[in-house]
Amino acid sequence: MKEMMKAIRSGHAPTLLSAFLHFDISFMIWVLIGALGIFIARDLHLTTVEKGWIVSIPLLGGAFFRIMLGFLVDRFGPKRIGILSLSILLLPLVWGWRGATSLYELIAVGFLLGIAGASFAVALPLASRAYPREHQGIAMGIAGAGNSGTMIAVLIAPLLAESLGWHAVFGLAILPVILTLVCFTLLAQEQGERPTPRPMSAYLSLLRERDLWWFNLYYSVTFGGFVGLASFFGIFFNDRYQLSPVAAGAVTALCVFGGSFFRPIGGHLADRIGGKRLLRGLYLVIGILFALAASLPPAVVALPLLFCGMAALGMGNGAIFQQVPQRFQEEIGLISGIVGAAGGIGGFFLPPLLSKMKALTHSYAGGFLLFGLIALLCFATLLFDSRPIEASQPDPVPAPEEGEGRIRMEVVFGG
Repeated sequence: MKEMMKAIRSGHAPTLLSAFLHFDISFMIWVLIGALGIFIARDLHLTTVEKGWIVSIPLLGGAFFRIMLGFLVDRFGPKRIGILSLSILLLPLVWGWRGATSLYELIAVGFLLGIAGASFAVALPLASRAYPREHQGIAMGIAGAGNSGTMIAVLIAPLLAESLGWHAVFGLAILPVILTLVCFTLLAQEQGERPTPRPMSAYLSLLRERDLWWFNLYYSVTFGGFVGLASFFGIFFNDRYQLSPVAAGAVTALCVFGGSFFRPIGGHLADRIGGKRLLRGLYLVIGILFALAASLPPAVVALPLLFCGMAALGMGNGAIFQQVPQRFQEEIGLISGIVGAAGGIGGFFLPPLLSKMKALTHSYAGGFLLFGLIALLCFATLLFDSRPIEASQPDPVPAPEEGEGRIRMEVVFGG
């Protein structure tokens, strides 16, 4: 604990707090439809497959907006773009409050709520630039623990919807967004020098980096698993174990707590023993736990399994983003957006996968088993890779007459 406090004091703590708040409230809004999924499905008479799609649409929107915000963060700084994103987020909340009376309207609202999921591309670069390299794991872990906002949504939203209706929950959510906007504006400070803007071709050249695609794969499993399951667990517990909407929300909140609480621990452990070494063990554990969960045991057995599975996913998120800012220092805004988008896409596919397997086989077993096998595949890819992380070393930005900019990278993952 003393080492952790020392690490926190090594940077600008108010900025770290503002990054956490931005991430926390944004995540609460991002998964709001998932938290209200039982009530919405009942009101709009949705099928099993439609339930999976409505809770996954915000995750797709998050993937889309993350890349856009990541690029803007590198150009204009995380504070300006953070203020802008929170301000725009008020629009879909008002629409969900005063409208969203059909499935298609709800899909549009859900996609715009993806702006909240894009906070990833704001909060993590802001926190990363406020702390030295040797404490990136704990800084990114604390900022990333803002995904605890998911727990707030799945715990409180069903209680409010039970008495006020699900439309009113969208209206009430406007208040914490406004309060966070004020706090973020007052507390956040941009630390260090902003990277020099590069030609578009230099940013596009990052897509040729193999390391980036390995990070995308790994994060689509850990973060995609976390947010996809957090959005779908309410429906799952209600359907499989016949829990009431409020009870399903409480159980979901407990599982989400595991993923949120253990994320900074994962970042801290990655600082001490190495991110890739930690990830190897985590993917093995994740694969085993979800393979066991595929047996759909009684609730008293399923809950500990899924809690531990979410905790391992959270630690994996922290371990991955202990490595990302070390590997891609100069392009952390855009890279955070791209890797975060991969996580959002992974989360987008998971609820429809589970609901489609349920529709086809009358069981969620196949969906959980497939997810566990994908985690074991990630374990296999990391098993023989022991090379250390090396930071990117960008070439000088060329003069305008020279044409394209170039970025030189060292390969870490892959052959």
